[in-house]
Amino acid sequence: MKPAIDFRSDNCGRAAPELIEALSAANTGTALGYGGDALTAQMQARFSELFEAPVRVHPVATGTAANALALAAMATPFGAVYCSPQAHINTSECNATGFFGGGTKLVAIGGRYGKISADALESEIAAAGKGLSHKSQPKAVNLVQATDLGAVYSVDEVAAVGAVARAHGLKVHMDGARFANAVAALGCTPAQATWKAGVDMLSFGVTKNGGLLGDAIVVFAPDAAPDLGFHLRRAGLVWSKMRFASAQIMAYIENDLWLRLARQANAAASAIAAGLEAIESVGLVAPVQANEVFVQMAPPAAASLEDQGFLFHRRGPDVGRFVCRWDTGEDEVAALVAAIRRSAAGRRAGR
Repeated sequence: MKPAIDFRSDNCGRAAPELIEALSAANTGTALGYGGDALTAQMQARFSELFEAPVRVHPVATGTAANALALAAMATPFGAVYCSPQAHINTSECNATGFFGGGTKLVAIGGRYGKISADALESEIAAAGKGLSHKSQPKAVNLVQATDLGAVYSVDEVAAVGAVARAHGLKVHMDGARFANAVAALGCTPAQATWKAGVDMLSFGVTKNGGLLGDAIVVFAPDAAPDLGFHLRRAGLVWSKMRFASAQIMAYIENDLWLRLARQANAAASAIAAGLEAIESVGLVAPVQANEVFVQMAPPAAASLEDQGFLFHRRGPDVGRFVCRWDTGEDEVAALVAAIRRSAAGRRAGR
């Protein structure tokens, strides 16, 4: 049998060698635990340089931990967090935000391609019943960058949502599980994509883009979540041997490695999208702006791909999600496009 070609997710791939080397290099001597080591201090300074402002970085084990603890610290047990219906916090994290927030409510609001619309946010807040003890109170907004349909917020779109949030006293959290892919696509600086556009806190993704075991929370506005450290410690999400987490995360951003890896994944997704343009009966659900491709096709065509050994996730019977990794090869892209073309041709021929 042919080996499977895997487009299930970018967390299915290999770790970047540079991060493994950094982990090995950190494995010498002794160091104070819980972030009191020299590597963690260097990482803090390096991230402040990267984001052009003093920031505080908290390495954590997973993106779910980053999202849930950041939002729990920004909101209240009786607060509401606004998000896209497709947002990862809403669909895939078992309401971890509500658990760690002691009851924090998620409220899904509209927008295209997994985004939040600034106008929809304004309308939702206006109807929320601010000040009424009967109602959950608006506290924070969650933006996913890139979105869970593969689209990328422009800097202006982030700023528009940020402006509405500030006008009503809400904090802005960005789920950046694929932040590198978004920044690579936008061609802007990390600062322009975040705090300069009104973002208070960022879940900084590493795992999906060549990382091993960790992501991070980046705090731009300390007053947005002054008790974050307590939330992290109570949840058991402060690394004991923090230097190993910090070494990986620092290596990830050194010499723009994170952006180079993201560009490779983005380029593979763009190549798939370009190859599908001329295929009848196949369409794209959302613009391909980062490293995910959502393809609408007949269910028999999707089943044919699975029979041929392609691994991917379905979003309903007629939509397949294909995610490109930093190490997705040109041969894998070509094989997928050719297989979709064959499946579509076979369907038109009645086979």
